[in-house]
Amino acid sequence: MTTHYRITLLPGDGIGPEIMEVAVAVLTEIGRQLDLTFDCTSALMGGCAIDETGNPLPDETLAQCRNSDAVLLAAIGGEKWDRLPNDQRPERGLLGLRAGLGLFANLRPAQILPQLVDASSLKPEVVEGVDIMVVRELTGGIYFGQPKGIFAAETGEKRGFNTMVYTDAEIDRIGRVAFETAQKRRGQLCSVDKANVLDVSQFWRDRITALAPAYPDVELSHLYVDNAAMQLVRWPQQFDTIVTGNLFGDILSDAAAMLTGSIGMLPSASLGAAGPGVFEPVHGSAPDIAGQDKANPMAQVLSVAMMLRYGLNQPDAADRIEQAVNRVLDQGDRTGDMMSPGMNLVGCKAMGESLLKALQELA
Repeated sequence: MTTHYRITLLPGDGIGPEIMEVAVAVLTEIGRQLDLTFDCTSALMGGCAIDETGNPLPDETLAQCRNSDAVLLAAIGGEKWDRLPNDQRPERGLLGLRAGLGLFANLRPAQILPQLVDASSLKPEVVEGVDIMVVRELTGGIYFGQPKGIFAAETGEKRGFNTMVYTDAEIDRIGRVAFETAQKRRGQLCSVDKANVLDVSQFWRDRITALAPAYPDVELSHLYVDNAAMQLVRWPQQFDTIVTGNLFGDILSDAAAMLTGSIGMLPSASLGAAGPGVFEPVHGSAPDIAGQDKANPMAQVLSVAMMLRYGLNQPDAADRIEQAVNRVLDQGDRTGDMMSPGMNLVGCKAMGESLLKALQELA
């Protein structure tokens, strides 16, 4: 019996439409193989939405996303919109989407594939075998805290400020996601904070610690964020699952991403307590190569795999896509961002064709 899903596609800006085209082709092929159908409908978000409607996240787009089983996002933003006021930039659409769908947990894997060990900027012996999952809180912390702003003080000087705030409920729910994620991995969870100087971080540490007895099969540890950043570069193999707040997670997940040698290989998932999740590559819109068939579609394709695994509960389909990615890398196909001597330089479209061929061989 065919299983049917409604997917909202947000191709966005820059290379977004190119990599989305490859992802949809892969999704269609895996659906054909496993008797799954996907009703994919595109919507505007980001810079293209600003150009069309004046709003980075039109109401119609958010409504369509809410009525979907999952949302597949490509990339948004670019220099074209950088001079707009902060509340009108493409990135505000992403924050609005997360808030509008109640997406409080961001899962960002950083796995060193054996074919790409030499592509990392760190020594092979440092990164070989690294497999990290960063669980980042998405809808609280300093990005959303009130009050905030820029104002003129009585002295005549201007002053800018933001508020970092977390409630016990916000910490507990992201903590549970992190513990449950660690249970499915190697059973190690490192909570990252700045409890030595920030009261909100001490509160974070206290709440995460209080959750630990409910997960006796998970080993919990704590690190200050500055030490965690150092350890990610010094000895990344020590980490399994990392949980942290919005600001620290934003920074550390990017640092972990670069261990892999190419940010073009890394997907992510943003999940809520219920309803559709958003699945997207961690890289940006790369407007400098847009329309030149140079983009790496792998992270977008692996975001499809995460959508199938975490959003639609189709692990067999996710496994098959990941196997296809490995097969294509084994045969030496590389886009420019991960090119090395002796490999086959291909463009975005050709990489998509190789992935489809690999999927068909796996069927």
